[in-house]
Amino acid sequence: MKKLNVTITLEMSVPDDWELTKTSEGGQVLKLPDGQFMDIAIEPLFSADPEETWSSTDDDAVLNDILDMVESEEVTYEFVVH
Repeated sequence: MKKLNVTITLEMSVPDDWELTKTSEGGQVLKLPDGQFMDIAIEPLFSADPEETWSSTDDDAVLNDILDMVESEEVTYEFVVH
């Protein structure tokens, strides 16, 4: 089995009332003004043709098999102020 490291960097324009909050495990998530929280993490997408539409799987077993391959996950959030 090979290890695959995936680094995801996103730059987003978000509403001013979104906030960062820490989880009990020390990670960060976004707190939305409607009382919900959002975590941006990897989601496997599949396609029969790499030039066509990609979508997530409806098969929980396939998704769980992929997620079981993830040994650790770390997402860091930082607001950039210009």
